[in-house]
Amino acid sequence: MTWLLTNDDGIDAPGLKALAQALPADLDQDVVVVAPMQEQSGCGHQVTTHHSMQIREADPQAFEKVQRAYAVAGTPADCVRVALHHLQEEVTFVCAGINAGGNLGVDIYMSGTVAAVREAAFYGLPGMALSQYRQGPVMIDWPRASRLSGVAIATLQARTLERGQFWNINLPHPDPDTLTPDLVFGTSCTHPMPCDFKQQHGRLTYQGNYGGRPQWPGTDVTLCFGGQIAVTQITA
Repeated sequence: MTWLLTNDDGIDAPGLKALAQALPADLDQDVVVVAPMQEQSGCGHQVTTHHSMQIREADPQAFEKVQRAYAVAGTPADCVRVALHHLQEEVTFVCAGINAGGNLGVDIYMSGTVAAVREAAFYGLPGMALSQYRQGPVMIDWPRASRLSGVAIATLQARTLERGQFWNINLPHPDPDTLTPDLVFGTSCTHPMPCDFKQQHGRLTYQGNYGGRPQWPGTDVTLCFGGQIAVTQITA
């Protein structure tokens, strides 16, 4: 039986290595990585059906606790399909991340990280998407993200999910006064992110205001922005 790891930042992303490090030390199952060859951030639940995809073996020793690794020239949802149908892995749990940036509220519909776990949920497989929220162009502390992800994985892996459900976890921006933030369950914010477009030379450039999102009580946005590990249970 196998745990499947994937992401949308690409197989060489530091967040994927941090995710592998976050797995329980006593995990008694195989771990396989099937991840995109290149970054696929923001691809949502796109899948490849009209052209072929390259697949190649990758070095499992690039990750801790991983027995097999593959890179796929496709999306995160493609990677889950390849793992289940082509590689025929007997997957029992799926983890995607650790994403470099938050996946809060309505982000779950644009996120390739979340889409990978949603794809697994379609097959009745439990899983979790993990993301590291950051304020502005701040370097991510990946050892910290790995440690907090380990807390989330240890807490959630044994919790029962109904078929078609999965966990979405967002780690808060680092607070020097908080060693380990609380893990708090909330709801997924349904308000769209404030945005605008800058027009120049007949072209439009998206201008999002991630930090300007409304902070409604009990939502993942409010929890994560408030310095807590925000956990939401999502139905695919």
